[in-house]
Amino acid sequence: MAEKPEDLPSGAGEVAKAYPEVWKAFSALGKACSEGGPLDGRTARLVKLALAAGALSEGAVHSHSRRAIGEGLSKEELKHVALLAIPTLGFPQAVKVLTWIEDITDPSPGRPEAPGD
Repeated sequence: MAEKPEDLPSGAGEVAKAYPEVWKAFSALGKACSEGGPLDGRTARLVKLALAAGALSEGAVHSHSRRAIGEGLSKEELKHVALLAIPTLGFPQAVKVLTWIEDITDPSPGRPEAPGD
């Protein structure tokens, strides 16, 4: 969470630049939450992706998918999160989440790459 404002997607980056003290506090909270329990980084990233999916936040799903890929998680692991959402969120919502994950994992000519969220 200690990203620099210029490394963030457009909306978050603009807020971080305009309100650096808020961003600093938000980053510190994220770090404290990540370090506050026994989950390893890989598990925590999958949980964060699942929470973003449950909130039906396309931007957060994109962000956590990007971070997960950057941290070495496989696209199959990320897609499994969407499949696990089917019984809880329902098939249509889980498919929506799967397509958001695939915006990051499987960009193709027919699928526009996700914009900065």
